[in-house]
Amino acid sequence: MSAVASLNSPEQFPARMINEYSYCPRLFYLEYVQQEWDHSADTLEGKFVHRRVDTQAGQAPAADDLDQNSRIHARSIDVGSQRLGAIARIDLLEGENGWVMPIDYKRGSAPDVPERSWEPERVQLCLQGMLLRDNGYNCDEGVIYYAESQERVTVLFDAELTTRTLELLDEARSTAESGRIPPPLIDSPKCPRCSLVGICLPDEVNLLRIEAQPTLPFETEAVSDEEQVQVTPRVRNLIPARDDKLALYVQGQGHSVGLKGELLEVRDRKEVVARARLRQVSQLSLFGNVQLSAQALREVASRDVTILHLSYGGWLSAVTTPPPHKNIELRRRQFQAAADKAICLYLARAFVSGKIRNSRTLLRRNARQLHPHITHRMAEARHRADKAASLEQLLGMEGSAARDYFASFSQMLKVTDESLTAFDFTSRNRRPPRDPVNALLSFLYAMLTKEMVVTLIGAGFDPYLGFFHQPRYGRPALALDLIEEFRPLIADSVVIGLINTGEIRPKDFIARAGSFALKTEGRKRVLEAYERRLDTEVTHPLFGYSISYRRVFEVQARLLGRFLMGEIAGYEPFCTR
Repeated sequence: MSAVASLNSPEQFPARMINEYSYCPRLFYLEYVQQEWDHSADTLEGKFVHRRVDTQAGQAPAADDLDQNSRIHARSIDVGSQRLGAIARIDLLEGENGWVMPIDYKRGSAPDVPERSWEPERVQLCLQGMLLRDNGYNCDEGVIYYAESQERVTVLFDAELTTRTLELLDEARSTAESGRIPPPLIDSPKCPRCSLVGICLPDEVNLLRIEAQPTLPFETEAVSDEEQVQVTPRVRNLIPARDDKLALYVQGQGHSVGLKGELLEVRDRKEVVARARLRQVSQLSLFGNVQLSAQALREVASRDVTILHLSYGGWLSAVTTPPPHKNIELRRRQFQAAADKAICLYLARAFVSGKIRNSRTLLRRNARQLHPHITHRMAEARHRADKAASLEQLLGMEGSAARDYFASFSQMLKVTDESLTAFDFTSRNRRPPRDPVNALLSFLYAMLTKEMVVTLIGAGFDPYLGFFHQPRYGRPALALDLIEEFRPLIADSVVIGLINTGEIRPKDFIARAGSFALKTEGRKRVLEAYERRLDTEVTHPLFGYSISYRRVFEVQARLLGRFLMGEIAGYEPFCTR
């Protein structure tokens, strides 16, 4: 079968997308306009069901070449129509006696409804039939095949279904061209099994759309009185608490990483010293002189795994990623907002306020003899930060609060007589760190920055364009913005735990010309403690459900995106109670 000209032009609307629009307009917009995608158990099962029909096979003669004796049985057929401005890939096309019939494969069983199928499935199939008609074929019905129940459900392409299909096609195209993402469904049973629920954040966005009040001249979507009434304050825990995938760190100098089947192998010369399953790797961090084979690089990138190249001391040198995230709409909004001084100041206030608040909370929980005037001054600094008139003024407030915080940092360390001198901490210093505590802080801040870079790339942002931290060559400014609120909760907390439990000792550091750095074994224990902290579940203060800190990073990045897209009126930093 020959498809029409301009089959892949932008105006050619995929038939699968009318299914998504009928099911949920917001899901359609995320997939079609913003090009978001993530797999779930259901989508993987559907992919398995389609494994046979996704392989092209069989012949499908042009309509003019058909006669009463022609029989068609062909898989994975492309068909398009310039008149309808749509295209489709038909799973299976059957035909005889001059008539053809599209067959669409679906996972699961036929629903117990009068039509024995859902509307999204019927309109997708009907559009396939209309495309066949536009190409000269006789087609008045199709079949939905449900793999689980092995049942064929016939769908007639009558006037009612055809009219409904055309209405949805026009609505979907108008929605795509509007440039405004539809609001989330409200307390819908469709959300829990949606593969994009962690990207959409339906309950979270609905809660913030209703409760948040605009704090600056930033365009947000209007919320109707009807939505106000329908929205429930209940936020369902729809996203997994933690990611089952793990970060893979390779720090042995001279080691190499290669591919063997579904395994990544870490080798020291020819000896295999570690293995990791590809499907269990979320990111790959290479420290110093570590080689990566071309085969491993291609396979890792094909699975959307970010590769981070770090110096031996942990500084981010380069990032290897698959092609940039397709959500160009978000990056356009990011660049527009970064050029707006009011939005930059608003977001910078939120980042700094969150950092000061979490720093104060950590001191109050862990310091042994904390003078009341320290917590009072930090509380005042936070309130002043919320009202700062400029980024320069805010930077001064942040620096003042940081001095108070680090002046009392040693109060949180329970050192023994053996480590009293080694872990004596008086002030924050860096480049290079002049004591073991500062060496730990610098290394963990670098790991935190690396983590946020990965999160931002996955969410569709440019990690190098920030709002508080201004752009500078090689500096991931947006990642530095978003880690501000997490420095005390992650990095500082890990340092305190490592020292207080004796997991890290003075012998784990090497001193060179007045600077300190971690030895290999010490760095390994620090990374293990860091990963344990990221995997720790914490209750989100706004939404009430428990998720890991690594998952919190993603939620906060997504909420920043929703703010920049005008869906919610503000960005709330993550602050523990």
